[in-house]
Amino acid sequence: MAFSKLDLQEGLQTLSVIQWIPVYIILGAIPIVLIPFFLVFTKFWMVSLLALTWLAYDWDTHIQGGRRSAWVRNWTLWKYFQNYFPVKLVKTHDLSPDHNYVIVNHPHGIVSYGAFINFATEATGVSKIFPAITPSLGTLEGIFWIPIVREYVMSMGVRPVSESALSYFLTHKDSGNAVIVVVGGAAESLLCRPGASTIILKNRKGFVRLALKTGAYLVPSYSFGENEVYNQVTFPEGTWKRFFQKKFQDTFKKILGLNFCTFHGRGLTRGSWGFLPFNRPITTVVGEPLPVPRIKDPDKKTVDKYHALYISALQKLFDEHKVQYGVPETQELTII
Repeated sequence: MAFSKLDLQEGLQTLSVIQWIPVYIILGAIPIVLIPFFLVFTKFWMVSLLALTWLAYDWDTHIQGGRRSAWVRNWTLWKYFQNYFPVKLVKTHDLSPDHNYVIVNHPHGIVSYGAFINFATEATGVSKIFPAITPSLGTLEGIFWIPIVREYVMSMGVRPVSESALSYFLTHKDSGNAVIVVVGGAAESLLCRPGASTIILKNRKGFVRLALKTGAYLVPSYSFGENEVYNQVTFPEGTWKRFFQKKFQDTFKKILGLNFCTFHGRGLTRGSWGFLPFNRPITTVVGEPLPVPRIKDPDKKTVDKYHALYISALQKLFDEHKVQYGVPETQELTII
């Protein structure tokens, strides 16, 4: 009986991960396909018209606060998702509700599981770990252009990672708010391989400018283990596989403006390849807040100063915790 219960738990954890990306695809495909179809080819054109009217009427909601739902953030589904790896959130310093914060997360990984589970859900208890702080994870704006999907995403407190949306949250909601940005973006996913600690940060300064304009404190955070949950596949130079891989990546970036990497995780059966992440722990460590003055129009010198201070704080956080969370003592954080 004990084995049966364990088997059931593992099955539910796996299902919670399996549903995640397909749900977004299905929820996104339904309105994209059905709305034009109903509008043009069926007598249900009014349904499509109402959906488009609502989208137009509600267009600015995702920028101006969204519709956060504590019920959705506390779904049992997310707890199974968290336990699959497992994912853990570690606090090193308190965050005072008297201030607002820009929590910067590294590395991006392939999917950013650590940032999602820790800040877009209550699976790891972020509201208890940081009481009186309201976290909001930033993601691609295009997601909020799709009916149904935008409602689902907004319910988790997720917002566009645009200056207007993030600034609104940090300046129109009093204090005790924290936006979470994964500044490496999709470009960094190409560097996220097991055993690697390489992030893109040297020329990413928009988050510093945002912090200065809003007076929000900068907070470094690092998700140890994020790079371990998938293996990237890069074929040898000069081979036909490498040729087609590069052609596909270049075409994907040209059309969508996004980077695409070839990766794999585990399959449903032991030892097989698939797109499920490997069951490896991810621990997101949140560091010490860096006080930032509020400056309406910060100059380059000021931005560079606080960018350098942030890098020093991140480096300190990484060095102090890397061994505890599986990074070899001799391995350095590489910033490009």
